[in-house]
Amino acid sequence: MIYRTIYLGNGFGGRIRVALAGLGLACLGQTAASQTSAAGRAARFLGGAATALVSHELGHVVFDLAYGAHPHLKTVHLGRIPFFAVAQRDAVTPRQEFIISSAGFWVGDVTTEWILSARPHLAREHAPFLKGMLAFHTGLAAGYAMAAFARQGPVERDPRGIADNARWTEPEIGALLLAPAALDAYRYFRGGSTWAAWGSRAIKAWSIVLVERTK
Repeated sequence: MIYRTIYLGNGFGGRIRVALAGLGLACLGQTAASQTSAAGRAARFLGGAATALVSHELGHVVFDLAYGAHPHLKTVHLGRIPFFAVAQRDAVTPRQEFIISSAGFWVGDVTTEWILSARPHLAREHAPFLKGMLAFHTGLAAGYAMAAFARQGPVERDPRGIADNARWTEPEIGALLLAPAALDAYRYFRGGSTWAAWGSRAIKAWSIVLVERTK
């Protein structure tokens, strides 16, 4: 802490008062800087989460366009909570529907693998943007898994689209989503667990193999 001692009159008490005032101002400056830094970290974290949301939806849209399904945004509800979903105006084959429904999760899988492979000790690093991306993708997969177990949510929900066309039950698809999300969370907090990494990758790869179950 650096501050100047200024003489006020000829008394020693004057010097002490000025020194204490300088110390107080320095502390206030540190507090303001800390608050600004925290706000910046929060903004970058939210920016990472927003980027992950856009990339998830773009995964759906890219395959919608590739299959000529003419995607559009549709308002849906989870209970009383309104949000949006990417829907198709034109019908597609079961295999195409499976791929479209899975594409958002595949984008998340690739993103989490990239982050956790390149930064296995991310939990101890200052990287709020990447942490926001990772939190969104793992949290979204876990949330969809819960909805799949309960078979709740709008008819356009991704796990239902995957299950119907892969000839699996929706809770089975929920488990397929939840397992790698849990393993990736473990990898984040444990810092580069080899068995968790390969377990997560194997399950993610299996979700792609399921394409062969569709017609």
